[in-house]
Amino acid sequence: MSGSYDDSVGVEVSSDSFWEVGNYKRTVKRIDDGHRLCNDLMNCIHERARIEKVYAQQLTEWAKRWKQLVEKGPQYGTVERAWCAFMSEAEKVSELHLEVKGSLMNEDFEKIKNWQKEAFHKQMMGGFKETKEAEDGFRKAQKPWAKKLKEVEAAKKAYHAACKEEKLAISRETNSKADPALNPEQLKKLQDKVERSKQDVLKTKEKYEKSLKELDNATPQYMENMEQVFEQCQQFEEKRLRFFREVLLEVQKHLDLSNVASYKNIYRELEQNIKTADAVEDLRWFRANQGPGMSMNWPQFEEWSADLNRTLSRREKKKASDGVTLTGINQTGDQVSQPNKHSSLSVQSNTVQSVQSSYNPFEDEEDTGSTVSEKEDNKIKNVSSYEKNQNYPTDWSDEESNNPFSSTDANGDTNPFDEDTSPAMEVRVRALYDYEGQEQDELSFKAGDELTKMENEDEQGWCKGRLDNGQVGLYPANYVEPIQ
Repeated sequence: MSGSYDDSVGVEVSSDSFWEVGNYKRTVKRIDDGHRLCNDLMNCIHERARIEKVYAQQLTEWAKRWKQLVEKGPQYGTVERAWCAFMSEAEKVSELHLEVKGSLMNEDFEKIKNWQKEAFHKQMMGGFKETKEAEDGFRKAQKPWAKKLKEVEAAKKAYHAACKEEKLAISRETNSKADPALNPEQLKKLQDKVERSKQDVLKTKEKYEKSLKELDNATPQYMENMEQVFEQCQQFEEKRLRFFREVLLEVQKHLDLSNVASYKNIYRELEQNIKTADAVEDLRWFRANQGPGMSMNWPQFEEWSADLNRTLSRREKKKASDGVTLTGINQTGDQVSQPNKHSSLSVQSNTVQSVQSSYNPFEDEEDTGSTVSEKEDNKIKNVSSYEKNQNYPTDWSDEESNNPFSSTDANGDTNPFDEDTSPAMEVRVRALYDYEGQEQDELSFKAGDELTKMENEDEQGWCKGRLDNGQVGLYPANYVEPIQ
């Protein structure tokens, strides 16, 4: 690496040594590099803090989404609580990572920023005061030695030129002695030139040796002065290096959650919640609440009473007008019916509530059929085929009139997914968006596909339609538009 010096123009740098003229600039540049490294470290911490924030947000969103899915899903009992413990863990860890983000920005980032401001002082004309002081110190220490070095270089150059001239004069004199055509006068001139060149060699050599000796005598003082300025730069750099080490250790403490007591408690609590999951307990709960362990109002003989309203059959309910609700029916016997919270089931087109003497799951309470009333809720990122509180058809009859998948040959009723034989207004429609059927009774199509609408939109916003391949099913009404 070559350097230059204002008062030593023409001095060639022969090596990469610090002692060469101008090579101190690397030490001066290190001061500017220290300021830039402070900026780099602040940017590094700022990016990590942003990552911590994004990770915390993602954990919170994940926990919220899956907590809702698990609570609405079919899982129950202690295993459900163990599963939900993972979401609680995510929420608590999210809070800790937000604290990490705050520590990085409010403590570490600000600490570096303040130290940088105190350590480096900008000048009006640009650059830093510390850089200029180091530059001036090295320049002052090197100037006398560089001047003598310049004299040495000039003396060496003159000596080498004299040696070259002497060799050339001797060569000419030797050649002239072999030339008979040369007269004695010319030979005398050549001999005189050789003599003069020898004297020039002696003079330049003496001057060269003298200047070199002066340079050697100035070298110890030069080295001492340069060492003094260099040590000042070393002390400044040592402060920066020690400060960086201190900051990095603090960053490590803020990032290392393994030493945080609350972090350890989170996973200790998570482990305990998982270990409390008991398959036997869950099976016992399901038997008692959803299985043979449930109470039952078995059928008993009841006397006929003129005041007792007759029980509507399933077919009669279907013929009832829309929106009719039968309420306030009281029994005039010894037994009074108690309303059951499971007796209110969703109906696709007609809603009929009938309060009877006793709850019979095989009696025609309501027509649930293949209801689509809760389809929209199930579309929200639902990973289960049914929800925990989903209603199921409890009616039963020999004719299986409530089975939407049974054929007309089996019970005489029409299948809502078979092609309608009764005259109806069919309309050709075009899909506006892609739709993927979520259940067996739903159609799937791409934007731009054409299909036939067989029935108008129901109260839940669903239509019945038929694809060109003959498949019949339901689809969202707002996903298509009529073909003009």
